[in-house]
Amino acid sequence: MSFQQLIKQYEVHPSRYFSVNVESFSNLIDSIQKVLWQDSQYRSILQELGKGKSIPDYSLDSSSKIPLFKYWVVVPNEPTIQLNILQKRLDSPLAGHPGQEKTLRLVKRDFHWSSLTQFIKDYVSSCQQCSRKKNIHHKRFGLLKPLPIPNGPWICLSMDFITQLPLSNSFDSILVIVERF
Repeated sequence: MSFQQLIKQYEVHPSRYFSVNVESFSNLIDSIQKVLWQDSQYRSILQELGKGKSIPDYSLDSSSKIPLFKYWVVVPNEPTIQLNILQKRLDSPLAGHPGQEKTLRLVKRDFHWSSLTQFIKDYVSSCQQCSRKKNIHHKRFGLLKPLPIPNGPWICLSMDFITQLPLSNSFDSILVIVERF
């Protein structure tokens, strides 16, 4: 199957996705603007920045009139907007459910809100597709190696319980003791 056939089958042509993404981003900015004025914490910041006053780490974007924290768009404490941002970054066909760390980096690249890290952690841990993908965060396991043979009896013992067995003479567990000599 060629790449063109694959694109037609799934309708994920990059130019089509880009135009939809730009449109949804402008809608997102509009909804952020509306909610920021309703949030008491950011209303005062917006008023001060609108008057031309300086607030440390904050500035006002000249075109959209959205406050920026350092270089990131300020997102109000509105779960629907935060969820919308996360879904666009995580659930889009081009994102591919990258997992918690990469999603955090993707969102932090453009946006800022107070509970960003915890919000992403909760969302990714509840996402079925992310849990199926499960990125590996450790070195590959090596080959199994046999344990050395003990020098004499009773030098190396191991004990283990096998529990939650069907009841037998009112017992549901077995103690297993292994002596390896």
